[in-house]
Amino acid sequence: MSQKLHGKVALIVGGASGIGLAIANLYHAEGATIAIADRDVEACGKAAKSLETRISTHVVDASDEMSVKNMIDSVIAKHQVIDVLVNSAGILDETPFLEMTSETFDRMIGINLRGVFLISRYVASHMIERKQGRIINIASQLALKGGVGLSHYCAAKAGVLGLTKSMARELAPYNVLTNAIAPGPILTPMLEGLSSEWIAAKEAELPLGRFGRAEEVAPTALMLAASPDGDLYLGQCLGPNSGDVM
Repeated sequence: MSQKLHGKVALIVGGASGIGLAIANLYHAEGATIAIADRDVEACGKAAKSLETRISTHVVDASDEMSVKNMIDSVIAKHQVIDVLVNSAGILDETPFLEMTSETFDRMIGINLRGVFLISRYVASHMIERKQGRIINIASQLALKGGVGLSHYCAAKAGVLGLTKSMARELAPYNVLTNAIAPGPILTPMLEGLSSEWIAAKEAELPLGRFGRAEEVAPTALMLAASPDGDLYLGQCLGPNSGDVM
């Protein structure tokens, strides 16, 4: 059976855990060389051991421009090209709107939105030179409907969707296709930032009746990265979300 990403190099930011790691595993199984970038050094090491071959790891603070530039330079130095970029780095915490400080809001925007902008801008320049590339931004279904105690998170993810559509229009002439995935609640370590009450209430309102698993999101990222599977997708937001948004 042919591998859909054979010979491709995929940079997965936030790829040491959760959805990012599930995408890294699937891309690797489909023949891609994987560059994992994450702020968690220990988790990067574990990811490298699990994949064993065709992988490099890079430490990055997605909100810091120099850190981002250095990381991308190191990926290109190692692999020469970046064919696919997945922006999966993110944080999540629950804070009521009226109790939220500007510092809490800025930190969320810095990693979950500014990081997507910084990383995409540097990688897009490289892809434009080669006249090819795929950029996949991980958003959230909460960008479309909001969430109690998550106004900062929802604002950041809504920004990711707007950024994705604008990038799609500007980069398409260079054969760089940009899309977003907006998962519903997924069983990942990010849920540790939410209360048990919030999680129980959300699960009860899902038509499917359960949270998703990271490996159930990864195939959507594979489709968008592969050819011809993802060749006509541009500026789209795909929603593996247990029916939370229809």
